[in-house]
Amino acid sequence: MSTDPFAQFKAMQREGWSLFAPTAAYTTMPAAKLVQFAEIAAGQSVLDVACGTGVVAVTAARRGARVKGLDLSPVLLEVARANAALAQVQIDFVEGDAEALPYADASFDVVLSQFGHMFAPRPEVAIQEMLRVLKPGGRVAFSTWPPEHLVGRVFPLVSKYLPPPPGVAPPPAWGDPAIVRERLGARVRDLIFDRGTMHVPTLSPGHYRHWMETTVAPVIKLVADLQGRPEELQRFRSDLEAICTPYLAGNSARQTFLMSRATKV
Repeated sequence: MSTDPFAQFKAMQREGWSLFAPTAAYTTMPAAKLVQFAEIAAGQSVLDVACGTGVVAVTAARRGARVKGLDLSPVLLEVARANAALAQVQIDFVEGDAEALPYADASFDVVLSQFGHMFAPRPEVAIQEMLRVLKPGGRVAFSTWPPEHLVGRVFPLVSKYLPPPPGVAPPPAWGDPAIVRERLGARVRDLIFDRGTMHVPTLSPGHYRHWMETTVAPVIKLVADLQGRPEELQRFRSDLEAICTPYLAGNSARQTFLMSRATKV
């Protein structure tokens, strides 16, 4: 029996995120931004935490890095392996938990995560693990969704209708530079930030809402739970479309993200 108090929560995450693969095309350009921001170089050992379909891992490997990738979802890992094969790069992908990385201390020159480690229920555990497997003088870099922008605003809306289990930290907190600085603390130096924008093609607020309902795990779970409560479901859908409308222009949704990078002391 698992002693992890969030084992059931992670099992739901594993199931929900298995449907994320169609979104990978939109995350490929942000992946290039993160790899460039992290200054990945040939010969470096790199870990991609919560790697999903492997867009960051493949991008880093094509720069000549020696890359490993880890994710909760075996479905997404199969897509990641296919992506690596198409790109003709060698990457070791394994199923695993960001809160219990199966690697020795000081194993990597760089540890990355794109919109991934932020979903670990305990931020202090996830970042401790990421820094544990990072060599002294190595870099940690990640992309996250700021709470004040489109994606970050969706999470409190979902929590309003479907509160997370007690003790689960809100993912968009990782998009607040002040919180990132506090969580990394004195274990790092030279912490810097940058921002980028991910554009999601969409025809209307309804299309964007439907895309989230079919690819984003917390929204998938909420919509499934509200099927027997049609009035609440309609209210949620109206609220979600109202949030996304100001960010839509030119048949595209503008999703601003934060990139953070620091060096382990």
